[in-house]
Amino acid sequence: MIEINIDGAARGNPGPAAIGIIAKKSGKTLFEVSEYIGETTNNVAEYSALIRGLEEILIKGSHEAHFVSDSQLIVEQINGNYRVKDENLKVLYHQAKALIAKMKKFSIKHVKREFNKEADGLANKALDAL
Repeated sequence: MIEINIDGAARGNPGPAAIGIIAKKSGKTLFEVSEYIGETTNNVAEYSALIRGLEEILIKGSHEAHFVSDSQLIVEQINGNYRVKDENLKVLYHQAKALIAKMKKFSIKHVKREFNKEADGLANKALDAL
């Protein structure tokens, strides 16, 4: 199973934002994303990382992945435990769910920030390059 660690970061919230994604299978890195996404909020950046990770894995022809995020809000919303109240996030939530529907196997779990350092580092690398 492919494991995809995702992170979104915004400096200022809203402010300059970026995403970091790292996908691995059996410990081997399949791809990384470190990308500035413009001015937005941290939650939008987190959803953007999830959506981009889903798009990348589907483009590469895989339909099974386990996602890992340090955003409890995003994980709980995707897993159906929290309602999505923010109108901007609802659009991203529905976009993510449409991509998830194309997956054969999908799971997402929350981890503490210290267990998501690689994705966090990739998001911050994009912001530091500004």
